[in-house]
Amino acid sequence: MISFSFRYVPSAARRLYTTASGASSVVTPTHSIYLSTSTNPYFNLSFEDWLFRHAPQKEPLLLLYRDAPCVVIGRNQNPWKEVNLRAARAQGIPWVRRRSGGGTVYHDLGNTNFSIHVPRTTFDRGATAQVVLRAVRALGIDADVNERNDICVKGEKASGSAYKIVSGRAYHHGTMLITTRLETLGDLLRVNKVRFYDTMITKGVASVRSPVCNLAQFSKKVSHEMFVNAVVDSFKAEYGVHDEPCIVNDTDDLARIGYIQRGMAELPSWDWAFGQTPEFEYTIKKPFVWGDVTAHIHARHGVILSCTLQGLDSELGKALEGKRYGFVEDEELGVDLSGGREVVWAWLKEEMKSYD
Repeated sequence: MISFSFRYVPSAARRLYTTASGASSVVTPTHSIYLSTSTNPYFNLSFEDWLFRHAPQKEPLLLLYRDAPCVVIGRNQNPWKEVNLRAARAQGIPWVRRRSGGGTVYHDLGNTNFSIHVPRTTFDRGATAQVVLRAVRALGIDADVNERNDICVKGEKASGSAYKIVSGRAYHHGTMLITTRLETLGDLLRVNKVRFYDTMITKGVASVRSPVCNLAQFSKKVSHEMFVNAVVDSFKAEYGVHDEPCIVNDTDDLARIGYIQRGMAELPSWDWAFGQTPEFEYTIKKPFVWGDVTAHIHARHGVILSCTLQGLDSELGKALEGKRYGFVEDEELGVDLSGGREVVWAWLKEEMKSYD
């Protein structure tokens, strides 16, 4: 289990299952609009999935939330290729594999996430993008939608989107950069080794790199609260919804709902975070005192299928077969690491961790 910590509000200070009017009520998946005050990405993503699986299929639904700093990769992406793991670890920022497709994004409290759920039969990516676009324009910002249904301002992307369709239900969710730390976003999402990015070949989905911007660059008064209110108003107008938002948080009672609890446990687990990585191959080369060594590593679901080494005997490569990529300790190898093997293994171990 990968362990990350988030700041929780003491239970006595939390609002337990409240509506916008402040009246106490049990949260059910039957409201039209939800606002989460939790900043725990494991909770928010699991709560979103609970709503997706349990809300009435024929009714529209909106969820809005923010997360503490984290990197969120798509369901079919490779974390070693998409995330600058060295920078993330140095800054104590976790990464999470979400349940939808799409590319890698950065979340912090300067970014607001939206999730619009509708019946599959009426799902239209352009229509849901327009709901968000109208909200941004209502804030006095001249935005538009590109061919990927991203919200852009003056040619730069302020919002990226991803989608999920299951049975009779579909959702469009995305980010909205308001006052995000763009320098941190760049550090964490940009793998600085061009050679690394080019020589790791994956069957997964690669992110589309685009120039990004904050809404606050175009309106200094814009805030999370203003954007939330604008999206709620736009959603109500689009779908004829009159309900007030249901405000939720990561109280112990809500997190104890079995489905949400299992989701929060699954997301940081090795089996989900790394074990869902699509098949990939990685070829690297390094000069040593006796000559060059070229390694070709083939892995699937985070496990090394084969490792061939040119310029060194095959025993080290054979020892890596069946081991978890990036998580192999010296004592697991079961081979003599004297001589050339020791320095080659030190190199391979660092490369597999993707620490520049």
